[in-house]
Amino acid sequence: MAHHALLVQITLFVLLLFSDLSLGSSLQNGDRFIEAVYSFGDSIADTGNLLVEGVSGGPLAAISSLPYGMTFPGKSTGRCSDGLLMIDFIAKRLRLPSPSPYLKNGSDFTHGVNFAVAGATALEKSLLVENGIIAALPATSSSLDIQLDWFKHHIRSICSNDRKACLKKRLGKSLFLVGEIGGNDYNYVFLTGKSIKEVETYIPSVVDKIINVAKELINAGALYMIVPGNFPVGCAPSYLTAFQTSNVSDYDNQHCIKDLNMFAIHHNKYLQQQLHKLRKKHPMVTIMYADYYNVITYLLNRPHYYGLDEQTLLKTCCGGGGKYNFDIIGFCGSPEATVCANPDRYLNWDGVHLTQKGYQLMTNLLTTGGFTYPNNELWKKWIS
Repeated sequence: MAHHALLVQITLFVLLLFSDLSLGSSLQNGDRFIEAVYSFGDSIADTGNLLVEGVSGGPLAAISSLPYGMTFPGKSTGRCSDGLLMIDFIAKRLRLPSPSPYLKNGSDFTHGVNFAVAGATALEKSLLVENGIIAALPATSSSLDIQLDWFKHHIRSICSNDRKACLKKRLGKSLFLVGEIGGNDYNYVFLTGKSIKEVETYIPSVVDKIINVAKELINAGALYMIVPGNFPVGCAPSYLTAFQTSNVSDYDNQHCIKDLNMFAIHHNKYLQQQLHKLRKKHPMVTIMYADYYNVITYLLNRPHYYGLDEQTLLKTCCGGGGKYNFDIIGFCGSPEATVCANPDRYLNWDGVHLTQKGYQLMTNLLTTGGFTYPNNELWKKWIS
């Protein structure tokens, strides 16, 4: 049995390793099952919107210059990584160009739009202020509702005549990625000094906002949707640094903080419950859950199969030192930070975001490894 399991893992690794070799763009637009991608979220998916808005300060100001973008394309693009993100790799798997940032002048929106903004929250900025989350306000006011408004404005501009037929044609063969978002909401609450139990009280509000936006997109004509869960935040270098203790019982066998990961599991369970209800109301719409949590824990358990350095799994490639190479004062891009020689050997880029290699591995596992469900088999049709 052990030999069989090892053989399966090696086979999966080989398939994932060479999967991108068949991603040519020889098929014409009419041959594609998915013809456009619409993306909503935060820094996990932003490909340049925050740069257009303007970054006045804080850690996110660093994304406007190298080393962000150092692996690809060799210059900053507004992506919070050394290179490409999951949204880029997903588009590539679908044989489509990466959806252009909505705020970038002159963008081509033929094959979708990226509305995600780094630093964005699911909840409105005003609501966070009203609830006393004032220790650190969002880097952007472009919350999920604002992004939804942008989407509505966009479809009004492309479907001015015979709107119903136009939307059916445009959106019926589109993939909608709603998130990952909500992580910043929780980050800002944690920064006020609230306990994990107190932060958990915000989960229903955050998840309900995600579900409400999903409903609006379905009402507009969306037929294919992916809604991701939260990452195992107890494994993130930023959280490991902020919450590190000398009590070994606080950590799991992957050296992640158990209570923080339980918080992420709580969010993900509630989100999946609400998605289940949404599917019942809209049985003709494909609504898939992307299991970011278990993708990351899967990679943490098998680093050598994917070319990752086992000794640096919980350390950043770009950071200011310390046990996890993370220091908010020496955040990636600051004069105090250093950059690893080979980001492809690292899972974590700056303590909050992954490396290009990490995002590529996640995309491969989400599209071929069974980490999106139900209807995971649809990926075969979409990327064939």
